[in-house]
Amino acid sequence: MRICDILTVEKIIPSMTGITKAEVLDELLDLFKEDERVTDLDDMRNAVLEREKIMSTGVGKGFAIPHAKTNSVNEIVAAFGKLDNPVDFQALDEQPVNIIFMLVGKENLVGPHIKLLSRISRMMNKDEFRENLVNASTSEEIHALFEEEEKQYFEAI
Repeated sequence: MRICDILTVEKIIPSMTGITKAEVLDELLDLFKEDERVTDLDDMRNAVLEREKIMSTGVGKGFAIPHAKTNSVNEIVAAFGKLDNPVDFQALDEQPVNIIFMLVGKENLVGPHIKLLSRISRMMNKDEFRENLVNASTSEEIHALFEEEEKQYFEAI
């Protein structure tokens, strides 16, 4: 499964408006209001927020990867957002976050969920890729960056 198989242009916010961690998470979750893959948005929201209470998903270098597993989705879903004004996400490096990739998977799809989290983390660990995302201005441009990075990644293996 590729990242671009689950992250669509419609689920990318190139300029998020939230100014707190909670607002930013809500902004991404609200992208799924009319998504037929989500059977219970409130439950999905609770799963993401409960996971965040366990330990912040702000991993450092301005990046956070909020994620959860819940049976309120029929398949793995993803959203991406970029903040013009970074927010405090209680990140491991104590730096504010300006790039957020949300991943929510079904309870019984643990393997693919973990593989996608790992792949996203490896991609985001590349300084040049993160900088390109920060400099992108449209959902289409951001999606194209993921497509290109993933293509290069798989060709390198």
